[in-house]
Amino acid sequence: MNNRRKFIFALGAGALAAPLGSYAQQAVKIWRVGFFHYGSRQSVMDSGRYQLFLDGMRELGYVEGKNLAIETRFADGKTGPLPDLAAELVRLKVDVIVATGTPVYQALQKATRTIPIVITVSADPVGEGFAASLARPGGNITGLSSANLDLTAKHLELLTTAVPRLSRVAVLINPAHRGHPARLKIIQAAALKTGMQVLPVDAPTPDGIGRGFASMSRERAQAVIILGDSFFDQQERQITALALKHRLPSIFVVRDFAEAGGLMSYGQNQADNFRRAATYVDKILKGAKPGDLPIEQPTKFELVINMKTARALGITIPQSILVRADKVIE
Repeated sequence: MNNRRKFIFALGAGALAAPLGSYAQQAVKIWRVGFFHYGSRQSVMDSGRYQLFLDGMRELGYVEGKNLAIETRFADGKTGPLPDLAAELVRLKVDVIVATGTPVYQALQKATRTIPIVITVSADPVGEGFAASLARPGGNITGLSSANLDLTAKHLELLTTAVPRLSRVAVLINPAHRGHPARLKIIQAAALKTGMQVLPVDAPTPDGIGRGFASMSRERAQAVIILGDSFFDQQERQITALALKHRLPSIFVVRDFAEAGGLMSYGQNQADNFRRAATYVDKILKGAKPGDLPIEQPTKFELVINMKTARALGITIPQSILVRADKVIE
């Protein structure tokens, strides 16, 4: 081949290569993931949960702005906006939705039966109607269970050990939560064995929480169990302040509650669930069906005790509990 032909061939090859290279760059798949949380944007950012999810996605090769686009929706602890927010994500045709909060799951369940949904925490996904079984959910919902249902009786046991001669315990309930009646029954059954009286207190709103604690005082409750709930998560500072004001030893499932001033918490580290949720998203984006992915159950539970609160309440925490604590706040 003479020099002229070599030159013409090079020009032609270059003309073909340029569009192909450009096309290869444009062909990178951008996955669209919905992040739908019952709480506020600020609470999710402050707790680090959103960042943990991003970290989990990055570890699996998904980087926002390169091959990942996230559509965030936050309900600020209110049920009213949930149907519209769920409908927005469905209209956007996201590839998968990472969701937090039982009311969010209910809204998404009504909005779509096809878009995969990864739940970050659920006390009883089967009992609450989100999955056929833990091993094989069967529908478009999978993710992580918090096993809060199994911990309910343990919360009563811990309070009974910490509070001498406990005979009247209040239970803070969100009447909108589908799983709370079952948890209340567990507490009532455990209390019945020792002759303890259980005082259920409905609190569907922030004002309702205030009225509920006033009612606990009138009914001479000696301690309070706060059932796991995304709405109560948002109101943790209000709840811990009211528990101190009314001098009620308290226990919750999330450690943030004890760190905010509650007496105790016992449950899994739910923040880590957001990193774990990324593994479900990855499997689904690679072709797995959510109905075939088993719902993960926690294997480790943390006991956190706030000794500053104990001293403020005049309670001496027994050594038998202290030695079991994963964290003691002094």
